[in-house]
Amino acid sequence: MNFHGIAVRQKALTLLRGGARNADVARRLDVPPGTVSYWLHMDRAKRGECPGKQAPGCPRCDGRDLDRAAYSYLLGLYLGDGHISHYSTHRVPNLMITCADDWPGVMDECEKAMRSVFPDNRVCRVRRTGCHNVKVYSKHLVCLFPQHGPGRKHERRIVLEAWQQQIVDGHPWEFVRGLIHSDGCRITNWTTRLVGGVRKRYEYPRYFFTNVSDDIRQLFTDTLDKLGVEWTHCTRGGSPYNVSVARRASVGLMDAHVGPKH
Repeated sequence: MNFHGIAVRQKALTLLRGGARNADVARRLDVPPGTVSYWLHMDRAKRGECPGKQAPGCPRCDGRDLDRAAYSYLLGLYLGDGHISHYSTHRVPNLMITCADDWPGVMDECEKAMRSVFPDNRVCRVRRTGCHNVKVYSKHLVCLFPQHGPGRKHERRIVLEAWQQQIVDGHPWEFVRGLIHSDGCRITNWTTRLVGGVRKRYEYPRYFFTNVSDDIRQLFTDTLDKLGVEWTHCTRGGSPYNVSVARRASVGLMDAHVGPKH
């Protein structure tokens, strides 16, 4: 291993401070490029000039701009398939949205929304069996998602704060779309009817939203009411936690603004 004395290090720092490139300094002094980079980093840190981004701001704490449409969609995803984790191995909590591999378009939209809401934070995908967890790390997650708390969502009260409700009221279709993309679906139902004495098969589209939380279903149906979408409660497979949209005009609205998963 080669050791480089103080004189070599000081000469390198003098060149670097003068604007020389790391690679040029490394070749000129016959020092590994990694060593030169380390010397430069330590020198800047000592002088308070260590490169890097400042701590990302928070729309709630610092008044940073917020993409409200993207947030409304991400809030819907969070209420359906998301949670905030605090791991002992990470100093920064993460928001995780679980997206099935069957719907790569939903996964892409989830990541896009995360990047829009948290433009200065790291977003990644973690592969799991049959799905990916789309994650973003931020110290301000609870500021933006105050519904976070111990236990499962259906075991605690879920109520939007006034500022969240204002965003949802301004971007209701994005909120509905996020909820459908997490805990909903568009299916084709069928039945038979007599036409001219002949029994014929009749198919019609239908939207379902299923969530165990009474509060989250209420948020969904309240938003549908404001949008003029007719809905009904539906017991499906013995489960009473379903909301159905089946009337033709209402399905047309849902198709225009939500559409099937992709």
